[in-house]
Amino acid sequence: MVYTLITGATGFIGREFAVQCHNKGENLILTGRNEYKLAELKRELSESCGEVLICACDLTDEIQREKFFAFIGDRKIAKLINVAGADIQKPFEEYSRQKAAFQIRINFEAAVCCTAFALSSRAEKLQVINVSSMCGITPMPYFALYSAAKGALTSFSRALGVEMRGKGVTVTAVLPGSVYTREDVCKYIENLGAWGRFAAKYPRDVVKSALSAADRGKSAVIVGGANRLVAALTRLVPLRFRLKFIAHRWADSRKDAF
Repeated sequence: MVYTLITGATGFIGREFAVQCHNKGENLILTGRNEYKLAELKRELSESCGEVLICACDLTDEIQREKFFAFIGDRKIAKLINVAGADIQKPFEEYSRQKAAFQIRINFEAAVCCTAFALSSRAEKLQVINVSSMCGITPMPYFALYSAAKGALTSFSRALGVEMRGKGVTVTAVLPGSVYTREDVCKYIENLGAWGRFAAKYPRDVVKSALSAADRGKSAVIVGGANRLVAALTRLVPLRFRLKFIAHRWADSRKDAF
């Protein structure tokens, strides 16, 4: 028996991954920080589709991570979906040292460590899906840590995919733009105006694109035509102009639900 391991399973995107993968008959191992929400999600998933194992874990904590990996034991991983993350947006000088470390650990370190574990416990074939972000394609003032971590995750995913060619392992970086999730995020999207609403996607769209890209062995997928257009245009603009525009646009924005 093989399993699909999903981190951040109690969030909007993680939950949607759990639902779509489980409906395809995959056995699941789900983790998130909230044990109650994990149990609630397990109850919602049909037991007739496959086994569902849950284990609460703060993936930023090395000791908890190792306990989580021990919980998985010798079960074989056929698919790893790294969703866990924190989309904190504010000037860097407003961060505490603890909050800065938290964002780097959850957005990059956790995914890397879970990937290392999955490689050591993989089934005959393994798909790795890393949920990155459009924010990672360019440095973003006032979103500096998040964009840096997501850029690192995309870079790591692409490089690892090349290393694993011919070894039964594919690695896919998923780059969504804004996604309708928490109430504060939905309000943020509305404040972006018509273009923000046009480019934003729902969790089901992100998950469908991610799973399709992984099945096709793609190294990366940008979710949505509008976001692909933005990515293409971004490459044509010199970095100094991008930085100036982003700084002006987001200097007064704040987002921190963590």
